[in-house]
Amino acid sequence: MNTTDLTPFPARPNLEQYKKQAKELVRLTRSGDPEAAGRITKWHPRPHATFALADAQLVIAREHGFESWPKFAKLVTELVRENSPVCIFETAADAVINGDLPALETLLGEHPDLARARSARVHRATLLHYVGANGFENYRQRTPKNAVMIARVLLDAGAEVDALADAYGKSTALALVATSIHPLRAGVQIALMELLLEHGADINGAAGGSNIVVAALRNGGGQAAEFLASRGARLDLEAAAGVGRLDLVADLFRNASKAQMEAGFLWACEYGRNDAVDFLLNTVDPATQGDTGQTGLHWAVVGGQLETIQMLLKRGAPLEARNVYGATALGQALWSAFNGEPGTDYVTIIETLIAAGAGIEDGLLDWLERQEGSCLVKDRIAEVLLRRGAKS
Repeated sequence: MNTTDLTPFPARPNLEQYKKQAKELVRLTRSGDPEAAGRITKWHPRPHATFALADAQLVIAREHGFESWPKFAKLVTELVRENSPVCIFETAADAVINGDLPALETLLGEHPDLARARSARVHRATLLHYVGANGFENYRQRTPKNAVMIARVLLDAGAEVDALADAYGKSTALALVATSIHPLRAGVQIALMELLLEHGADINGAAGGSNIVVAALRNGGGQAAEFLASRGARLDLEAAAGVGRLDLVADLFRNASKAQMEAGFLWACEYGRNDAVDFLLNTVDPATQGDTGQTGLHWAVVGGQLETIQMLLKRGAPLEARNVYGATALGQALWSAFNGEPGTDYVTIIETLIAAGAGIEDGLLDWLERQEGSCLVKDRIAEVLLRRGAKS
């Protein structure tokens, strides 16, 4: 189940209120309310013509991260019982994501089994998984600055380092940390992974699962991917290209599939692995999007890799190819200037693309005026566009 936009519980949830909400959803649906229809489309696994009370209850349950109404109703009932296992776990989960070490230590001292307990929600996460800020209810996906200490306390209390949560198939805490933007932005991602490995975490994540290095690459975790590769994680061609291991790329190339070559090329572009990009361009079409919906040039723009962009342009990468969102590389650069990683010089990338011949679409100056963000960045972009012939 997708964890995007899950609805949090109020301080004291009331099951009777949720029952009334379900009846109201039925009424709204039958009256043709578009918002109700959107909720059903998003959260009901099998929408059909007849929408009954049981269907409305299922929608509400899934909006909160539960696979069924009975499980949702049980948790709501347990939440209002202060000493119930569910209430204790939920309180501890909040302590983990808020970095409230004293509260967590108190709860672990009072409830010795808590470190190995699991959430009643569909993902069945342990408290250690919550340190990963990934794969569970979105409103809890954040990383406190003391996340390493939080994780250490949980491990010392008996948390199982390689317990599997039902997230993205099956995931360990290490895999969730490696693929989450939150510990990266909090500056603790590498330290968390080091701690988990010190306590015996399998560096390849869940047995039989997807390649952990590739998963990190696909989720913006270039540094995590490099770290895991340096510690001996399993590498196929896609992973080797993404972390810049040209020696392995050349060795694995002969037996790699076309899909692996294309994916490896795209991640090499995003993370500026220019030797791997140059090598793979001898075989891979620079216009490929693999299964990502973006070309290598788009990904190099996302990653802020100016040298890679210049290399791709010299090697014939298509400037006007559009990604899955309908944007050219220039459009991606403009979007990234306001939504990408802070500190990346997207303005220079924008000018480089225009100088190479990227078309300036009508209305860009008006679009620019509507963007929220740094006035300095907006002024720099406006100056570039005007100098290159954009019309106001």
